[in-house]
Order: sequence, then structure tokens, then C-alpha cells
Amino acid sequence: MATERTLSIIKPDATRRNLTGKINAVFEDAGLRIVAQKRVQLSEAEAGAFYAVHKDRPFYGELVSFMVSGPVVLQVLEGENAVLKHRDVMGATDPKKAAPGTVRAQFAESIEANSVHGSDSLENANTEIAFFFAQTEILP
Repeated sequence: MATERTLSIIKPDATRRNLTGKINAVFEDAGLRIVAQKRVQLSEAEAGAFYAVHKDRPFYGELVSFMVSGPVVLQVLEGENAVLKHRDVMGATDPKKAAPGTVRAQFAESIEANSVHGSDSLENANTEIAFFFAQTEILP
């Protein structure tokens, strides 16, 4: 198995409800290490650029608005097969379809306010990590 890094974002619905510690515990209990973390308020420009891949999708505007509606916690998680493990621990995008015990099953409010974002591939993880973090901010 390969040690990987992936980007995680704890979204505004979760930070508003003070769930960062509980969500971190789920990640850590799954064997993921938090090697970088910062709480930030994204600007519309940052959120728009980060989610630019969805620019032509009907939900893009609402997604950007949601992501700037409150603070987010940006994280780099590290572990064996971190991308897949993180996606498994997050659960399905729709919390109604998320497996019990996953972050979204436990904490998400809706398909839109689903508490967390995670990279969907190792390639995207590397791109997304570099979008938010300098190498000097990642401490193994």
C-alpha cells in the first residue's frame, strides 16, 4: 500500500456547528493523520477558482456561495491509500445514502450542506493541496 496525501475541507455547515473536532476524530480513527490544517474564510474568488471544474454545472453558483458562507477548515490528510480511505470515511455525497458511521451520515445536513469535501483522485489531491498549502505548511 502507498502512503498518500489528500485534501479535506470541513465545510461551513460543520464549522458553524462546531464539529471540527468530531470530524477530525473520525478521520484519525480511520488511520488518517492530519499533517496540515488551517481555518480560513474563503473569498468568492478562491472558492470560484477551486471549484472551477464545476463552472458549467447548474449548482456552481450555489456551491461557491455556500463555501463562502462561513469559515472552512482546510486539511492535508496522510495515510495508506489516503484518497480512497478519506472518501470511504466521508460517505456518499447524499447523506441519506451514506453508510452509517461515515462523516456525512453522522453530520451532514443535506446533499448541499454535506459537511466535507475530499479529493477524488491522487492527481486531484496533489492539485488541490497545492491550491491551498505551501509545502512548508505540511508537517509530516
